[in-house]
Amino acid sequence: MSNLYDQPTIQVSLTPYTLGSIQLGGASERSRFDKLVANIPLWNQIFVISCVIAVSLDPLFFYIPFINEDLKCLGMDKNLKVVALVLRSLLDITFIVHIICQIRQAFKTVNSKLQTTRNSGWESKAKAVARNLSWRSVVTDVLALLPIPQVLLVNVFFKMRGSGYLDNRKILSFLLLAQYLPRIYRIHLSSKKLTQTGLWAKGAFNFFLYILASHVLGAYWYFFSIQRETSCWHRACVKRSISCMDTFYCDDPPTTPRNTEFLKELCPINFPPNATPPFDFGMFLDSLQSGNTATLNFPLKFFYSFWWGLRNLSNFGTNLTTSTYVWENLFAILISIIGLLLFLYLIGNVQTFMQLATTKSEETRQKIIKKEQAIEAWMVKNDLPEDMKNEIKNNIRQQLEENIDAADLENLFSILPWNIRKSLKRFLCMSTLRKVPMLKGMDEKVLKMICDYLKPVMYPENSLVVRMGQPLDRMLFITEGSIWTYMPGGMPTNSVKTKGGFYGEELLKWASSSSPKLPISTQNVQCHTKVEGFVLMSKDLTSVVSKCQLWWNTNDSHQGQGQVQPATAAGGAENSTPRISTVRH
Repeated sequence: MSNLYDQPTIQVSLTPYTLGSIQLGGASERSRFDKLVANIPLWNQIFVISCVIAVSLDPLFFYIPFINEDLKCLGMDKNLKVVALVLRSLLDITFIVHIICQIRQAFKTVNSKLQTTRNSGWESKAKAVARNLSWRSVVTDVLALLPIPQVLLVNVFFKMRGSGYLDNRKILSFLLLAQYLPRIYRIHLSSKKLTQTGLWAKGAFNFFLYILASHVLGAYWYFFSIQRETSCWHRACVKRSISCMDTFYCDDPPTTPRNTEFLKELCPINFPPNATPPFDFGMFLDSLQSGNTATLNFPLKFFYSFWWGLRNLSNFGTNLTTSTYVWENLFAILISIIGLLLFLYLIGNVQTFMQLATTKSEETRQKIIKKEQAIEAWMVKNDLPEDMKNEIKNNIRQQLEENIDAADLENLFSILPWNIRKSLKRFLCMSTLRKVPMLKGMDEKVLKMICDYLKPVMYPENSLVVRMGQPLDRMLFITEGSIWTYMPGGMPTNSVKTKGGFYGEELLKWASSSSPKLPISTQNVQCHTKVEGFVLMSKDLTSVVSKCQLWWNTNDSHQGQGQVQPATAAGGAENSTPRISTVRH
């Protein structure tokens, strides 16, 4: 991973016709960046995940300060500070890499556009790069990269003193809240394509937003609770007209003895139920009384604050008891608005998802019905027996439930089990095979094997099945549609062949002979309409002949038709036996 973060070196060629030619690093660095930029979807997913983790880890900075109630001073959890700084620095690297990748992609785009322009100078190329950059994305990344929590919470917060303490604290709180806006907006920009992956991804993203909001609000509640108590300390010092702000920090040695008695008197967090406290902590009193802000146990204060955020976000902050402090009420209003917006967003998306799911389910159901009706009409048209119909329906329904695009008339035979496919081919083609003169006297076993070797085909209207003068390597059996044959002059040579017809009987003569060459088609064969049928390829026919030598007999079917010469006397009984072809490879 460290290779991805190496700073690129920019080389500018100063030759007259290549001014402004920009390259990033050497060959290895350039190839790494090319691969990184080329795989944009993968990098977007990685970047979105890193943004999500970064936004989730930023609230850790709010848990760094804690209050020592015994000494009435503000302390720092140094272990948590180190962890938060290291994690934030590591995740900031992804923003740096993302900015570099965007600039690199802009350079690459400009170079590809201007590579044919020899007089393009550095100024024109720089303007072109600026035009190709997504400035909204770059500015968002730069703002999200600013080390606001590192500087404000780790350094500034623990050094705030003087009369302007309260005003400075308000500015600090505003900057901490504003720093979240570019990071959350960065997630919004990068997650648009990521949430288009499906309903589960969208639902998970919405749930994450709800959990993230609870986590962030709980961390702010913890941090504002500490600020509220330190504000009380400041007011108490002003009321007593003494300078005691230097004694508020546990790690700083006090210049004067630390007096905590008047702070316990003017800023009590534990008091009788019916008593009126001198300072109203409002919605932050629970955090102070529970000891949440006084512990160094991170899991304890993290989960307590997270539960507070989740609980009040779920009920839109209706159970919050606030004081009259303006900023506290604004924080309560913000909780209510965020809770309401997330609820409406979640409900709106759930409703949209349900509508999409219902629409998709109905569309799927209608597709299944249409396909089942088309297959049912095809089975009725071909007079399939009921038992075969039921077997086909059950298999088709199962295939459609698994994949809506699995079953169609075009691929019906490919999805049926082999036993049903075998029975269906024999039912559709056996009668047609018996019409072929050379197969009329053929044994039943041979016809069944021929059926098993048949392959379903479908030809569109007006398509040319066989061209005159080309080798005839198949025999066609028509189950639907019509074809017609013609000579080059265009005059039909015979009647149109329709359902139950066939073409290519010369292939049977070739298989019964010893000729190694395929017969040549003497006609053009063209589809008059859309044609469905089966073809017997020449190589499959030779396989049938080689396996059925004992039953392959084409002479019996041609006796009396003048198609086979009678055996001569010189041939005797041996020459009267059927001629068996050998397998040709």
